[in-house]
Amino acid sequence: MREITSLTNETVKAVRALHMRKEREATGRFLAEGLKFIGEALDQGRVPKTLLVGQDARPHPLLDRARAETTRAGGEVIVVTHAILEKISRRDNPQTVLAVFEQKYTPLDDLTPDSAPCWVALEQVRDPGNLGTIIRTADAAGCGGVILIGDCVDPFSVEAVRATMGSVFAVAISKATPEQFLAWRAKWPGSVIGTRLDATADYRGAEVRRPSLVLMGNEQAGLTDVLAAACDVNVKIPMRGRADSLNLAIATGIMVYAMTDGV
Repeated sequence: MREITSLTNETVKAVRALHMRKEREATGRFLAEGLKFIGEALDQGRVPKTLLVGQDARPHPLLDRARAETTRAGGEVIVVTHAILEKISRRDNPQTVLAVFEQKYTPLDDLTPDSAPCWVALEQVRDPGNLGTIIRTADAAGCGGVILIGDCVDPFSVEAVRATMGSVFAVAISKATPEQFLAWRAKWPGSVIGTRLDATADYRGAEVRRPSLVLMGNEQAGLTDVLAAACDVNVKIPMRGRADSLNLAIATGIMVYAMTDGV
């Protein structure tokens, strides 16, 4: 272990730069905060490339494990000051343990649809909090993975990773252009269910074959006509009050639990 106390240290600058998408894409790495997140990663066989431990971090068996596994895998364990943790996390009350991990995307052709009753595909989702919450919900509901179609927000942004509460390490994440997705969708063995405000079918009455693939659209514009046409059925979630729509993450949660009901 080495210790860093300077805010201008090159390692500190490199880790802090992971808040920027271009740096994450250039390095293929991302930042995760907190011992719980790191524990989730270790349980999934994901070991930090760099582990930053605050000088005031309390002893904990999970921290000992993180140190040992990081070192064993050839990563670096660094002790840092509270000021450095604040600078890297951009928060006044930072976690006492931060870690840098390699990003992991699963190619579409490596997905096995029959391994889970439900999957999620998102077209041009733009809000990192929504995306992180959807990944967390997909994990909780036992979905096989989340597929990002087109120009989506980065699932490895700090905000999205925070919202996953560690599920970013447990759920397969794929990305594809609309053309790649449509070609892959043609071989899907179950039902593809889209959601549209102008749909006439109620989501609770739709007849679906498992594995189901729930396709959700952009927060503002919804599902495009091209992808809606590729669905076996388009459904709506009824609005009974004055609100004319639901938050994307909430709507996705309703859909995936409906599609996994009885599993």
